Amino acid sequence: MLILVLHGPNLNLLGSREPEVYGRTTLADIDRMLGELAAELGVEVESFQSNHEGALIDRIHAAARQGVAGLLINPGAYTHTSIALRDALAAVAIPAVEVHLTNIHARESFRRRSHISPVVLAQVAGFGASGYGLALRGLVDRLKA
Repeated sequence: MLILVLHGPNLNLLGSREPEVYGRTTLADIDRMLGELAAELGVEVESFQSNHEGALIDRIHAAARQGVAGLLINPGAYTHTSIALRDALAAVAIPAVEVHLTNIHARESFRRRSHISPVVLAQVAGFGASGYGLALRGLVDRLKA
């Protein structure tokens, strides 16, 4: 069972980008942790990061053709702005979980609305990097049920 992990804009800068907000964990650290957890859970993960909305949408479309079982997505700022990303997730109907390092509902008002939440199974927010692990466990449990 393959789970695709999508990392949106600016997540490539984790570890150095506003560490007081996002922590010191790097994207490579998160991907490594997810790979280890996936092995424990008996699934595979593949990660993809892009700062470009269209590249993320293209990867979601390709996931449907490849038979990807589930998606973890941290859309970054596209959470609050991208109807196109929301529509891509809805179009492929792959079970997905939205992940955020911070609690977007406790941040600036423009960050409190997610266009993604209505088309995913769940949202995990505010647990830092460990939120990815929580999201993966939940998604795998749901897929195996």
